[in-house]
Amino acid sequence: MKIHVANHPLLAHKLTVLRDEKTNSPTFRQLTEEIVTLLAYEATREVRTTPVKVKTPVAMADGVELTKPKPVVVPILRAGLGMLEGMVRLMPTAEVGFLGMIRDHETLQPSTYANRLPDDLTGRQCYILDPMLATGGTLIAAINYLLERGATDITAITILAAPEGIALLEKEFAGKNLPITIVTGALDEKLNEKGYIVPGLGDAGDRLYGVV
Repeated sequence: MKIHVANHPLLAHKLTVLRDEKTNSPTFRQLTEEIVTLLAYEATREVRTTPVKVKTPVAMADGVELTKPKPVVVPILRAGLGMLEGMVRLMPTAEVGFLGMIRDHETLQPSTYANRLPDDLTGRQCYILDPMLATGGTLIAAINYLLERGATDITAITILAAPEGIALLEKEFAGKNLPITIVTGALDEKLNEKGYIVPGLGDAGDRLYGVV
């Protein structure tokens, strides 16, 4: 499993504003989209392409296009939905599936309540979107969900990650020789007793959409 922590001054600036408790929901949503687009550049470095030739107004030129079957973007509801626009802005031809998962606030264990994904993901490159890699339980469940459907290349994009979550993922998939990559905007200090990332940014879903 590969772990990539993005390092860019623009990203660091946007993350600083995102963390600020005074940042309102509309600004939070806009910043989330911008941050995800920056992270998506890193996450798609190994997206599969096929050589093609195109005719410019001057001459023929060598180029590439995305290989079929198209990549699949999988936001984890609800907070991952706020990351979707930033991802498809960079890769508009990708297909989009949805995975609804919720974490029990007492046990911190995830459960799946919705699935809008192809039954067969064989040969598909999949990009999971989830703002926070905290305990790691939700992301592990999502990755296993995709693997069971034949996915062979999975990249998870998160805005923030905690060392405990990274460690749990590495333990879960150690020795399995699976092409799994985690791309995150920052690796924070730790988790608190409630399973929140410290210093983190609070509950991403609530800050994106409010509390209902």
